[in-house]
Amino acid sequence: MAEVSSPPLPGSPLPCLMVGLGNPGDKYAGTRHNIGFEVVDRLSKVWAIPLKQERRFQGEYGAGFGPTRQKVYLLKPLTYMNRSGQSMRAVMDWLKLEPSQVLVVYDDMDLPVGRLRLRLSGSAGGHNGMKSAIAHLGTQDFCRLRIGIGASDRAGDRAGDSDKAVVSHVLGNFSKAERSTLDAVVDQAVRTLEKTLKDGVEKAMSLYNSVDLSGS
Repeated sequence: MAEVSSPPLPGSPLPCLMVGLGNPGDKYAGTRHNIGFEVVDRLSKVWAIPLKQERRFQGEYGAGFGPTRQKVYLLKPLTYMNRSGQSMRAVMDWLKLEPSQVLVVYDDMDLPVGRLRLRLSGSAGGHNGMKSAIAHLGTQDFCRLRIGIGASDRAGDRAGDSDKAVVSHVLGNFSKAERSTLDAVVDQAVRTLEKTLKDGVEKAMSLYNSVDLSGS
């Protein structure tokens, strides 16, 4: 029996600008830090919303309709990760959007591979792309979908060694086993975002935040 959609809860934000974080260029394609780009690329394909580079937005941008025929906008900032907020702000100002209408997809080392977490707000958690987003939006009260990439091996007697390990981890490629899991996670992310548009953030959170696709 098909699931019956219910209207979003009163007062629930309904995002329409979907932003995937990552770094531009072939050098970074497929790395852990670029999983946000991958999700937006999949949305572009599934929703038939072409992305093209827009100089005024400093990113790849597309506009079209989501699964509910709601107008939606897709964005991949091409500013490099630590300046992602500039691109987001440019689109928001052009479209006259509020932060509650934004949903950011990005990688999270605090979640294991195979998990994702949808939230209505939160801190940057040390993520440079989210630090920039919060700074340019002037608030941390906007939706985000965190995609688990697992923790790095931070072993090292000095803080510098730990920092290098983190950078190496996020800019590295997924293992073959992780890649298989991440393909399923990207599909799950699309389902999560479509549920968000149909029934609201809270409903999507209740359905997908506890799902583990790692197979462990």
